[in-house]
Amino acid sequence: MSAVLVAVLGASLAGCSSTGGKRAEDARAAQAAGGKAAVNTPRWTFAMVTHSGDGDTFWDIVQNGAEQAAAKDNIKFVYGHDKEAQRQSQLVQSYIDQKVDGLIVTLAKPDAMKDVVAKAEKAGIPVVTVNSGAEESKAYGALSHIGQDETVAGEAVGDELNRRGRKKALCVLHEQGNVGHEQRCAGTAKTFKGDLQKLYVEGTNMPDVQSSIESKLQADPSIDSVVTLGAPFAPTAVKAKEQAGSKAEIDTFDLNAQVAGGLKDGSLGFAVDQQPYLQGYEAVDLLWLYKYNSDMLGGGKPVLTGPQVITKKDAPALQEYTKRGTR
Repeated sequence: MSAVLVAVLGASLAGCSSTGGKRAEDARAAQAAGGKAAVNTPRWTFAMVTHSGDGDTFWDIVQNGAEQAAAKDNIKFVYGHDKEAQRQSQLVQSYIDQKVDGLIVTLAKPDAMKDVVAKAEKAGIPVVTVNSGAEESKAYGALSHIGQDETVAGEAVGDELNRRGRKKALCVLHEQGNVGHEQRCAGTAKTFKGDLQKLYVEGTNMPDVQSSIESKLQADPSIDSVVTLGAPFAPTAVKAKEQAGSKAEIDTFDLNAQVAGGLKDGSLGFAVDQQPYLQGYEAVDLLWLYKYNSDMLGGGKPVLTGPQVITKKDAPALQEYTKRGTR
């Protein structure tokens, strides 16, 4: 009798697990992989507006994450960007006028975005900030911020430079006025025991970036490390180093396929990854959860996606993900 009960109970539990647990999860995953919604909630429209310039591969990865989450959550996802703060603000206003159901914005230049974020809140449109502006996000009325703490990320770079025995580093800022970039350099200076200098370059002009770094390295051979603040600038810094005949190590914030390759072949020392795919994915998912169930990831506090210091040993595993555009 007891054996029969045990068998029946076991079959019952197995049935619950397969239908309500793993099987349901597998079904949702299959639907999302096929580009089909995994939920039956309304077809809401979420807009993302970033401070990206044209051709920045970092934001392609953010978009990939957002689009994957949107497909899963039955969301119509639209994207706009402009590196000029006033035009970014105007793009946000245009989506408010279109009465989108949710907004995802970056606050790289927060003063220019403050009023328009307040207008979204007044219009009843929930806002999530990503990537930059963690300090201002809550004060401006956003639900939450998703990204890395840029000062903490900079501190991680300073620690890694110390571990590598570096004495003089160059922090290359490719967008003047970007508070996140300033925080990265300031964080590095805070923990780095050596001398840190800043170099401002025009990030939309790669030949200028290369010549500026090259000139600096030629003028000061004692610089033993160059830190770029974005993945697209790391290979350019490598070229500048070679042309200058410098022995400086090139390190960078952020990751893409070229950076993963550079870590693997040794032309780059290390990278600090803030997982942009996760920023886009979680921003859409957070808005969906808020609209659907009034859930709030992190209790409204910033949700950190980094920093993660990656080196040559990590590169082979990461190359697969960078090729598909998710790291």
